Amino acid sequence: MSIISKDIAKAVALLNNNELVAIPTETVYGLAGNIYSETAIKAIFNTKQRPLFNPLIVHIPNIEYLENVVSYIPEKARLLAEQFWPGPLTMVLPKKDVIPDIITAGKDTVAVRIPNHPVTLELLKTLDFPLAAPSANPFNRISPTTAQHVEAYFKNNIKMVLDGGSCRKGIESTIVGFENNEPIIYRLGSLTLEDIEAIVGSVSVKNKKEQNPNAPGMLLKHYAPRTKTILSNDISQDIKNHKGKRIGVLSFKSKIKSDAISSLTILSKTGDVNEAASNLYYSLHQLDSLHLDIIIAEILPDIGLGKSVNDRLQRATSLK
Repeated sequence: MSIISKDIAKAVALLNNNELVAIPTETVYGLAGNIYSETAIKAIFNTKQRPLFNPLIVHIPNIEYLENVVSYIPEKARLLAEQFWPGPLTMVLPKKDVIPDIITAGKDTVAVRIPNHPVTLELLKTLDFPLAAPSANPFNRISPTTAQHVEAYFKNNIKMVLDGGSCRKGIESTIVGFENNEPIIYRLGSLTLEDIEAIVGSVSVKNKKEQNPNAPGMLLKHYAPRTKTILSNDISQDIKNHKGKRIGVLSFKSKIKSDAISSLTILSKTGDVNEAASNLYYSLHQLDSLHLDIIIAEILPDIGLGKSVNDRLQRATSLK
């Protein structure tokens, strides 16, 4: 029996009972629980097999709610919130004492966002508490962009996936922290560096940290298929280098012709990086299900969302 349902009232009842519910957002599906329930939060870490040093993102219903969970809001954070919330922006801000340390990995900051999905916004407005919701996948595996992806991962571990269709953006939110009140990108995501800089000026990127990470998504190995995956500047040469293997190719826009390819997936036939980002995880899930020997993924142009897609592909590959 499927655990996928559109019943928001059922999701509310489960969450009120310290259970986990997978929820849709515009970026990826999240594995959600009451931030004030130690039972629920421990269940998130255990279900995902996620290390406790990796903090969680708190999802809130509106900008006004922000002052319930953070103690200080820099001016540039206010500008970004007014421009991009609801949306794929997460901000790391000084936390109020009510936020449990397990959520923040013991840090004095908390990651917060307002998701731009009508189903989850309705859910959040119905609940009396915010939701912690990392991506609804086992630690290091490919993030889910459909309810079916989540069910395949966790059908024996959770009671419900709240179905909101396919995720429009397809990769995680961009995470922005503040050091001396100046914004710093901790994770590239669905909101581009250029969009952020248009509002607050020049922003630095500090998005890799293995020990004691400031935010989710900073670990070098992440978002990875089970199938060995390599990142390529020259697809044709890498096909030759793996002659005799069952090869899957993840191409940006080109239809590559080779008898050596077992399966070819094109992220965007028109070369649209936004479409490529939206299709990235879905395509990796498809290729990973084909029992290939290797997936060869093409590097995208390193501009706009291409930077975010390349970041995900670098973390998904076996090359550091």
